[in-house]
Amino acid sequence: MGSRPALTPSTVHGLFQHIAVTPSESPKRLREVAALFLKLGLFAFGGPAAHIAMMREEVVRRRRWLEDQEFLDMVGATNLIPGPNSTELAIHLGHRRAGWKGLFTAGGLFIIPAVLIVLVIAFLYVEYGTTPAFEWALYGIKPVVIAIILKALLGLGRTALKGPLTAVVGGGVLAGYLLGVNELLLLAAAGAVAVAAKFGGRMAGGSAAALALPAAFPFLGALSAGAASFSMVTLFLNFLKVGAVLYGSGYVLLAYLRGDFVERLGWLTETQLLDAISVGQLTPGPVFTTATFVGYVVDGWAAAIVATVAIFVPSFVFVAALSRILPWARRTPSARAALDGVNAASLALMAGVTWQLGRASLEDPFTIATTVVAAVLVFRTSLNPMWFIIAGGAAGAVARTAGA
Repeated sequence: MGSRPALTPSTVHGLFQHIAVTPSESPKRLREVAALFLKLGLFAFGGPAAHIAMMREEVVRRRRWLEDQEFLDMVGATNLIPGPNSTELAIHLGHRRAGWKGLFTAGGLFIIPAVLIVLVIAFLYVEYGTTPAFEWALYGIKPVVIAIILKALLGLGRTALKGPLTAVVGGGVLAGYLLGVNELLLLAAAGAVAVAAKFGGRMAGGSAAALALPAAFPFLGALSAGAASFSMVTLFLNFLKVGAVLYGSGYVLLAYLRGDFVERLGWLTETQLLDAISVGQLTPGPVFTTATFVGYVVDGWAAAIVATVAIFVPSFVFVAALSRILPWARRTPSARAALDGVNAASLALMAGVTWQLGRASLEDPFTIATTVVAAVLVFRTSLNPMWFIIAGGAAGAVARTAGA
């Protein structure tokens, strides 16, 4: 019979310290998650690339909840599943920091502020036929967002580009993205190329498929049939389908919603749909809050809540699955190589979006000067980027008002 380990005073102290500290850490971490993602939900303008940059600044650089490599793994993995990438990243970060309660807290508080703002805008739209002029503030916010993303790209690039192979993969994906190649195809190809270069082509397909497993949601593709008369069930199922199968930008969301709600069901006009997409892009937080606006326009508050819940539910399900898969992926050599390729591709896609945002936003001396000043401040100071966003919005509103 083996001897028991000695129960020394230091062992007893460590045991009781663990018992005493662990329960109290969980509420503290949950409060940290709640405070961070409520703030991001209120001030994270600029779309997914900007959201990811802000999250990296907060959780890697400022709070040190995790290292760049783990953050990149989450970014790469969320790019492989359908739904709003930055929302799924928020959900994943909440789970990583505070467990299952953190998962729901982070996702909920990142989504809810945008939903409430969109509900107010939808009410004004239905009652008065107009939406508030957020464009004036965004005139100054977008140049600041570009500076924030550039800082994140440089920081993440040092981790993602591990050598010549990932650099070539990233460059190829960037070129393909700018030429209009499908984003999911580029991500899958990047993972397969990375595995093939390291282990041989026979392993590439299997590893890429394993990482993309949560994207398998085929049965919802059959939900395209339905009556033209309004039904909460039809509304829920259509937005559930969108949340479960949609990859890509707000333009892809526009195509899905147009096919379902304008052409097939006839619940929206073309103008209403374009206004809905615009509101989703102009407000902070996820672009998928377009669903909130559509639901309200179609049938009021209840429909707005039903549409919102339906479009975001798949993201929570997919991230719950990812939380099980990612640790395995880092332990498995072929999956790790695939993930490295996907991470390089994700960074390249982020760079491509930033290039397009810059071309659209830097339209005059004011926006160019704002980007330069913001870049200097972002790189040279330790101030929270949220302050730069608020200042940029105020400056943009003043500049537009003076020029009107």
